[in-house]
Amino acid sequence: MSSTCLESAQMKRTKIKEILKNKDLIGNEVAIAGWLRTVRNQKTFSFMEVNDGSFFSGLQVIVDQSLPGYEEIVEQAVTGASVYVTGKLVESPGKGQSFEIKASSIKVFGTADPETYPLQKKRHSFEFLRTIAHLRPRTNTFGAVARVRSALAQATHQFFQEKGFLNVHTPIITGSDCEGAGEMFRLTVGEEEFFGKRAYLTVSGQLEGETYACGLSDIYTFGPTFRAENSNTSRHLSEFWMIEPEAAFCDLDGIIDLSENYLKYLVRYALDNCERDLEFFNSFVEKGLLDKLSQVVETPFERLSYTEAITILEKSGKKFEFPVSWGLDLQSEHERYLAEEHFKKPVVLTDYPEKIKAFYMRANDDGKTVAAMDMLLPKIGELMGGSQREDRYDLLEKKIASMGLDPKEYWWYLELRKYGSVPHSGFGLGFERLVQFVTGMENIRDVIPFPRYPGHVEF
Repeated sequence: MSSTCLESAQMKRTKIKEILKNKDLIGNEVAIAGWLRTVRNQKTFSFMEVNDGSFFSGLQVIVDQSLPGYEEIVEQAVTGASVYVTGKLVESPGKGQSFEIKASSIKVFGTADPETYPLQKKRHSFEFLRTIAHLRPRTNTFGAVARVRSALAQATHQFFQEKGFLNVHTPIITGSDCEGAGEMFRLTVGEEEFFGKRAYLTVSGQLEGETYACGLSDIYTFGPTFRAENSNTSRHLSEFWMIEPEAAFCDLDGIIDLSENYLKYLVRYALDNCERDLEFFNSFVEKGLLDKLSQVVETPFERLSYTEAITILEKSGKKFEFPVSWGLDLQSEHERYLAEEHFKKPVVLTDYPEKIKAFYMRANDDGKTVAAMDMLLPKIGELMGGSQREDRYDLLEKKIASMGLDPKEYWWYLELRKYGSVPHSGFGLGFERLVQFVTGMENIRDVIPFPRYPGHVEF
């Protein structure tokens, strides 16, 4: 088929989502294009379910044997094949669908081998589907994940743009270690440093983002980040996406307010725009998901200090795998206990011990803690972390050196505190963990199109 003909077909087709939401189209000729999910051939006609990915449900097509080339069409139009269908949209007498198309023509673009096509009509494990990540978007689950992920990305841009934040594209390649954790992918060409110095894949766009916030007031980044952490848990990836807003003239309370409003906005957007997909997740992935999401929108988050949280954990009477003591970082089991069992809602912890947090966090007056915040969610644990940034030159310089980092490498970051320093704050949100929370999916590898983790870089 010529490219001109393909362009024509694309111009004429209507997305299935639009057809299913528009009763005014009943009785009209419509055209759709997509992939066959199921095919049932009877003696004199066939039922074909076409799905184009625009909506959870597909659209049933009735193909009568009087259609020219019927036998050839039936032979080629098998599960997995791609088709272009024109016909009249009519009300369906069958259960499970409102409309169906009586086909007047069918063009098979690409057929599929029934013997080898791996997505037959049966349940497949998520582990198996990861081995065919190029085909898993055609399944109900991963089509729904993709649509929810897209909606959350759209809502992210919408939220920050409505509040006057500018979107800044920070570099993927960096010479700075934002977290001071040392778990970064180093870049070399052979044995030489391509940039003349050590360079890494970024773990965060925060430091560069601060430079723009300290000149343009409010910005946000949304891009990929990388961590060379040898972890194979259901919560970690080597490549993932981060959303990092940075607000000038903003203290810790201000950034906590922003983070809570942001999460509520996103969850409300998903509930309003991904209703059918979330109903599917509620029925087959996480029972009670819709109630959990509604609670996020309707309930004020709990706010308390790290010190208060430690007291609660110590008095809980619960046996934890990892010890609980002031000065130690909280583990996932501690975070989930606070959000799931004690408060039973999202929790924001503040004022962590200085020794367990990054160098850029503002020191509190007590000399022991920093103006930091972590947001904890049921079943996820930490979703986002943030802080008021240290805006005092001398204190920041000492903190960088105390962490074994070279202040000369951060000369530009320090100069922000030298020329018109302002109080400013920000947070970072792991986008995949957000998608996990909203969909109820258990494994983070199933909410990103092509997961990268230790020993796996397929596709």
